[in-house]
Amino acid sequence: MEYLVMLPGPTNVPERVTRAMFTPTINHRSKDFVKLYTDVIEKTQKVFQTSHDIVALTASGTGAVEASVVNLIKKGDKVIIPVNGEFSSRLATMLEWQGANVIRLTTPFGENATFDQVKEAFDNNKDVKAFYVVYNETSTGTQVRYLDKISKLTSRNDSYFVVDAVSILGGEELPVDKWGIDVCIAAGQKAMAAPPGISPISISPKAKKYMIANPPPTFYFNLARYFKYYDDTKETPFTPALPLLYAFREALDIILEEGMEARIKRHRVCSDAFYSGLSAMGLSPFAKQDARSTVVIALNYLQGLEDKTFRSTLSEKFRVLVAGGFGELKGKVFRVGCMGEVHKYHVMRTISAISSTLDMMGYKTNPEALKVAEEKLKAL
Repeated sequence: MEYLVMLPGPTNVPERVTRAMFTPTINHRSKDFVKLYTDVIEKTQKVFQTSHDIVALTASGTGAVEASVVNLIKKGDKVIIPVNGEFSSRLATMLEWQGANVIRLTTPFGENATFDQVKEAFDNNKDVKAFYVVYNETSTGTQVRYLDKISKLTSRNDSYFVVDAVSILGGEELPVDKWGIDVCIAAGQKAMAAPPGISPISISPKAKKYMIANPPPTFYFNLARYFKYYDDTKETPFTPALPLLYAFREALDIILEEGMEARIKRHRVCSDAFYSGLSAMGLSPFAKQDARSTVVIALNYLQGLEDKTFRSTLSEKFRVLVAGGFGELKGKVFRVGCMGEVHKYHVMRTISAISSTLDMMGYKTNPEALKVAEEKLKAL
């Protein structure tokens, strides 16, 4: 039996996406490539809900995040960033290494900085260059709920609005143009249900103009080069991962066939079923209720439940993969990915496997947990 991959990425990849990789290699300086790449860019724009430039980087999500930093931030620039987990902390560190004056809005893990706290930071810092935010903090299962209001703050002094949406774009609402986002970063292997290795990034005309006028001291992640190649020839400056681009295009087709509204609803319903069913089982969500992520379900371990034993039993006996915590949450929580292909089957099999694993380890679970989840899934 194949593993059911319920990680916060990489996620289960649909068979038709996998098959798309088995395509004969083409010349990346050819009409065939131009057709492939322009198709990818145009379909990515639809998923991002933007008319902005798109660069589909051959890189992990971290690579695309780093590209946003090195192309936009210079030494001494003032940047505001909420920090509430491993990935927002890493991003703040990237900004500091780039020489930025970073204003961290630090909150306990499992909570988010409030909009009022963000507004106060803008009120007290009139010379802010950019606001960076991790939309979905994968390490703690938290999600920011006020991104639609941030452009009101960044527009005051024409600062940049940058969103790390690596683990959530394709699974939750994120209309880039409507929300006034200047730079938005995603990754194929998360909610978009593609293999790892392609990370698209959208750049507004304002940000593009700045990046071209102020190129970074880097070669591969120099976005101005990508703009020039695409504007001149619809190509990339360096050899892209061709099989992954074919797979990514197929994943985009699946998203557009389903429709963003239906896709977001599916993710929300499955998320509700996970939270309700697992809570009924006696497992408590780690994140505060008003900050809980749609696409990553982080759960506290029961008293005495050992992380490695639990996850290895779940994997070996039931072929279901979930993630542990890391950093200061290692051994304290486990995380279930609710993204990409996730549907009724994934939810019910995962909850059933978790219940059986807990029973095997001597923990009594509520037999009604599956019924609770099933009732929620009727909304699909």
